[in-house]
Amino acid sequence: MPAMFTGIIEQVAALAAVRSAERGVRLDIDLGPLASDAKLGDSISVSGACLTIATLAGERATFDVSAETLRKTTLGGWRAGQPVNLERALAFGARLGGHLVSGHVDGVGRLVERHREGDSERFTIVLPDGGAVQAVEKGSLAVDGISLTTWDCRGQRVSIAVIPHTLTHTTLGALRPGATVNLETDLIGRWVAHLVGGGGDRRDSLPYTTPLT
Repeated sequence: MPAMFTGIIEQVAALAAVRSAERGVRLDIDLGPLASDAKLGDSISVSGACLTIATLAGERATFDVSAETLRKTTLGGWRAGQPVNLERALAFGARLGGHLVSGHVDGVGRLVERHREGDSERFTIVLPDGGAVQAVEKGSLAVDGISLTTWDCRGQRVSIAVIPHTLTHTTLGALRPGATVNLETDLIGRWVAHLVGGGGDRRDSLPYTTPLT
């Protein structure tokens, strides 16, 4: 069974190194406390992308990133020192605090607006063309691996409300308009769309946002 995540970030870490490999790149990340029970072959969600620990020396883990992952995510633009969101794979019997996240990025979106609303902030994200990323009113969307609730879905734009805890305990606090983010559609919603669409390509089965009202 593939690894699953909840979208509840456990730690923010800085990329220790980004190195070229034969057909992709290798990332070195200091896992900190998450290294205590880590082992080779474990899956870690790194800002929304499910990666496998290839080597482990103390707290430092190395992850191999394929060319396909570089094409479909923001990882191709990552540099050493950049902060990333980390979450270990969900254990059977653990509480599901967010929503089911597979770590398979559906597309790259862009933050276009950010402003304060009370104690929280409203982020507006433009979804990629083609309908690969679907969002519905009051639905779930993983943004750089973070489980968030969507609202005000209009055309290719969706809004999310980010509470103070999320701003201070994930990479969203430092995100600025123009930044790109990894997006993953809610797993259950993805299958519903697939089945309602007659089993075809999910991008052609249902609108990826709710229609304008």
